[in-house]
Amino acid sequence: MSRKLTRRHVLAAAAATTTASFVTVARGAPAEAQKITPELIEAAKKEGKASWYTSVDLPVAEKVAKAFEAAYPGISMKVERSGAERIFQRIGQEYQSKIYVCDVVNSSDAAHLIIWKRANMLASFLPEDVAQHFPKEHWDPDGMYASWRLTLSPIAYNTSLVKAEDAPKGFNDLLDPKWVGKIVKAHPGYSGTIMTATQQLARDLGWGYFEKLAKQKIMQVQSAADPPKKLALGERAVMADGGEYVVTELKARGEPVEEVYAVEGTPLITGPSAVMARAANPNAARLFYAWSMTAAAQQMNVDVGGMRSAHPMVKERPDRKKLSEVKTLREDAAAVADQADDIKAHYTKLFKV
Repeated sequence: MSRKLTRRHVLAAAAATTTASFVTVARGAPAEAQKITPELIEAAKKEGKASWYTSVDLPVAEKVAKAFEAAYPGISMKVERSGAERIFQRIGQEYQSKIYVCDVVNSSDAAHLIIWKRANMLASFLPEDVAQHFPKEHWDPDGMYASWRLTLSPIAYNTSLVKAEDAPKGFNDLLDPKWVGKIVKAHPGYSGTIMTATQQLARDLGWGYFEKLAKQKIMQVQSAADPPKKLALGERAVMADGGEYVVTELKARGEPVEEVYAVEGTPLITGPSAVMARAANPNAARLFYAWSMTAAAQQMNVDVGGMRSAHPMVKERPDRKKLSEVKTLREDAAAVADQADDIKAHYTKLFKV
């Protein structure tokens, strides 16, 4: 189980385990909205637990899990947190070995959900809040997944080390010789956020941009949650990419960090969630998934976790720009699904990591 699985391997491995018991929807047949009913709550409480695989930063994931447990006493949530690529590998390996531990999955790489859907690894369940309120681009018409969170991958800098007027204004500014040895960035081979951001930047700026950036003596870390933390510690002056929500929370705690929304446009990252078709606790999984998409739960994501939401009833934080005010790059999850292995290989060759 130590062998790394490519996305093509996951499709092949999952296909070998596909049976008629998988919950699938005929292509073109729209899913029906599902309410949180007393019957669902009772069935979930009989199961008493659910396992949630997520790539969101662990402190945020734990707060979400505890909030759910408080809303539905008697159901315990087990959080399994890792980088999106590690989660993808783990689920692929587990399914290959016919081990079905994950009940609900969340990834910062929307392409993962496309791949799992293609492999019949997801159950169709469309929460009422999603169907009624979410923009259609944020949920699968077959009800297989929906955007549990939105975030951005901005540039940021340490305000104790860099003056505002000297801070980079965009990605091309990071190529200035003055930033040699002063930049930290995360890895697309570990982080779904960074995989998605890398695809968008390679498409819009070209791989030549990354070839030049690789010569800036970058501090390479793994998770998108890591660059903001390195920034706050003063280990680097500038971050080239990372999770906006982590910058937001550090800033709210008084850490010397400030985000920069690049003039070229900032990568937009959707983080979908889904119920696994082989969920051991299917009712608890559906209840948690439906609850997580409600306006109250989505508002908590924003207020406590620093994330953004596709739910139109959720209010944005007053301490940062509204999403509508930020120039964003276009996300293309389907392209990531098809190109990810090549992106990782190209990046690894350039950065030698």
